[in-house]
Amino acid sequence: MKVVRYLLSVLSLFIVLTAYAPKSDADAVLGTWLNGTKKGHVQIYKQGGTYFGKLVWLGQPNDPATGKPRVDDKNADHSKRTRPLMNMVLMYNFKYDGGNVWSDGKIYNPEDGKEYNCKMTLQNPNTLLVRGYVGISLLGKTQTWTRVK
Repeated sequence: MKVVRYLLSVLSLFIVLTAYAPKSDADAVLGTWLNGTKKGHVQIYKQGGTYFGKLVWLGQPNDPATGKPRVDDKNADHSKRTRPLMNMVLMYNFKYDGGNVWSDGKIYNPEDGKEYNCKMTLQNPNTLLVRGYVGISLLGKTQTWTRVK
């Protein structure tokens, strides 16, 4: 009888602990984020089973010299240097790993015209850590992004 009571107690404890375990939410990253340089807003969205991000707001949308909308003038591919920055997809192919981490993605930095491997970690509902790196994650830089809406 003691064994039965002990097993029932353990089973009850297990049920209580798992009933209140936080649920993983792959779509928690969706929304609009102020990037780490505070120069732009990136909207993260889901397409198919992967996550993407596009530039939807710029603090300085027009080139001060020409007065025209900013373009991707630092791109290594000369044929892409005239494309507008607004609504450009900067992030792509992120997969949810669980534990508030999205990885295996790429991020394009229009300030230097280079593309980097990238991983995102949702620190809390309004703070996203975005790490761009070359090769391995150890060789990179992390920016803190803040949710806009």
